[in-house]
Amino acid sequence: MFKLPNLPYAYDALTGVISKKIMELHHDKHHATYVNTLNETVKGTEFENMEIEELLRNIKKIPENIRTKVQNHGGGHANHSLFWEIMRTPVENNAPTGNALTQINKTFGSFEKLTDEMNTAGKMRFGSGWSWLVKTSGGDLKIYSTANQDSPLMQGDTPILGIDVWEHAYYLDYFSDRASYLTKWWQVVNWDEVEKRLG
Repeated sequence: MFKLPNLPYAYDALTGVISKKIMELHHDKHHATYVNTLNETVKGTEFENMEIEELLRNIKKIPENIRTKVQNHGGGHANHSLFWEIMRTPVENNAPTGNALTQINKTFGSFEKLTDEMNTAGKMRFGSGWSWLVKTSGGDLKIYSTANQDSPLMQGDTPILGIDVWEHAYYLDYFSDRASYLTKWWQVVNWDEVEKRLG
């Protein structure tokens, strides 16, 4: 059985960037639905006791009659579980330090270039999806976007940082101004958590 994780902070902890109302709806309604539907879909199969990462890395082995549901709802569960963990209370001029900054500078040239590339990927994503910083199987850092709830795990990559650009993630606060949401979102990044994921 897959479980809805608790938020690691209060619903109003991200106020100023993401409102309490969005967090309540996003976690308690959207994420909960992904978990419940995923459990219903894999109940009684060999997949119900897998870790979510293993399930998604083996998406091509899932029978075709349930694969799309597992992709959508399993991806939604994994993506959101990461999303909650990599955020914290807003900080002005929030930026990585230490090993995280070293790796970002080595790959992208600067933190500003990383944010520009990720924001562009998010703005260019037509409809719903995510903007990702991932570590490839070869250990390289890479930025791309995925549609809907597709996870980088399905491509053999490890998600490090993900920005949800589904409208439910920002519309009540920013309406159709996705660009402003993307720009402000960097204030809530928990760089300590990101650094752990970078390894």
